[in-house]
Amino acid sequence: MSGIPHDSYEPKTGFEKWIHERLPVVGLVYDTIMIPTPKNLNWWWIWGIVLAYCLVHMIVTGIILAMHYTPHVDLAFASVEHITRNVNGGFMLRYLHANGAALFFFAVYIHIFRGLYYGSYKAPREITWIIGMLIFLMMMGAGFMGYVLPWGQMSFWGATVITGLFGAIPFVGEAIQTWLLGGPAVDNATLNRFFSLHYLLPFVIAALVVVHIWAFHTTGNNNPTGVDVRTDSKESVKKDTLPFWPYFVIKDLFALVVVLAIFFAVVGFMPNYLGHPDNYIEANPLVTPAHIVPEWFFLPFYAILRAFTSEVWVVQFASFITGGIIDAKFFGVIAMFAAIAVMALAPWLDTSSVRSARFRPMLKWWFWLLVVDFVVLMWLGAMPAEEPYATFSLIASAYWFGYFLVILPLMGVIEKPLTPPATIEEDFNNMYGKSADTPAE
Repeated sequence: MSGIPHDSYEPKTGFEKWIHERLPVVGLVYDTIMIPTPKNLNWWWIWGIVLAYCLVHMIVTGIILAMHYTPHVDLAFASVEHITRNVNGGFMLRYLHANGAALFFFAVYIHIFRGLYYGSYKAPREITWIIGMLIFLMMMGAGFMGYVLPWGQMSFWGATVITGLFGAIPFVGEAIQTWLLGGPAVDNATLNRFFSLHYLLPFVIAALVVVHIWAFHTTGNNNPTGVDVRTDSKESVKKDTLPFWPYFVIKDLFALVVVLAIFFAVVGFMPNYLGHPDNYIEANPLVTPAHIVPEWFFLPFYAILRAFTSEVWVVQFASFITGGIIDAKFFGVIAMFAAIAVMALAPWLDTSSVRSARFRPMLKWWFWLLVVDFVVLMWLGAMPAEEPYATFSLIASAYWFGYFLVILPLMGVIEKPLTPPATIEEDFNNMYGKSADTPAE
């Protein structure tokens, strides 16, 4: 933590000194696991270790699956069935990987909403937040490309629909779509490109995760109160913090065991619950599924994409002032990516001087309505593009943008926040009693 004094690593043995002088990797690990951490972190902070586990889990299972997968339109579907039926432990590897993606996105959504609630995006953590949004975008790209690889009906037609969106970009859309597909339509070149990128992106994500961790280790962890760690003396720091090891490591590992117990129960007893049955039918360009649905973690943004039809006044207005360049399809693409962009802009849209929503009584209600809105959008994304779902999607999409572009800036002006505790130690003692801070001494 920048400006926060803590015990630095001091090599004890001759071998440790030799290593430390040439490559201070042990010191880096020590400084990471012994970093002073706000002592009042609650259970919402355990999802970081779940995400770290998921990243390793997806890379390891993905590498093994790639050893048996054949990225060719004539063989891909059969190779996935071969993995499931004939490779030793292949069925478990496949379901661990597929459901691991679901756990990855479930954890990242909780991680993001926790950051929004407690103001983890506010200064000085803006870059940490932006890097997190980049990781989220990379995850979405990897997840979409991975969904194409089994080469089932939903894989093929999902790729057709989503890549078709790039064709809506004025002037350059067709060229971008052709470059992305490797040809005029979803075919073997597309599958090869998506397989290569799906293999590459997790390592890009891993590099961004290292930068993300480095960033919040520089600025320090946020905490439920949003109050900064005192840096006036080493004694004050010890009263506000505890070493990450062993206190938070043990807590995080306990939480990880509980989460994994549920995860492995899902993999063992209901591995296909989150999948679509049409993806067990080999891709057929001549047969269009009755209802094309992406994976559940894309559904909120898919609902926003479909919400803005040519009958919506804002789409008509945009089309009028641009001379028809922005049509309903392109407007939907803009809205889908803008839904992520407004989250990334939260550090500058939030005008309040108070970080945590715990002390913002008005914003708290609007935030929980945003959570409900996100779940509703997820449900609407799985529904047919017809009434009344189309109208509900438009209303839910309007609230999503309204929260970030109107409510968040406005609350900082009109809301009268409660007074946060003066120190982290005061908040900790209010929750657990003064005797609980003994280990920090």
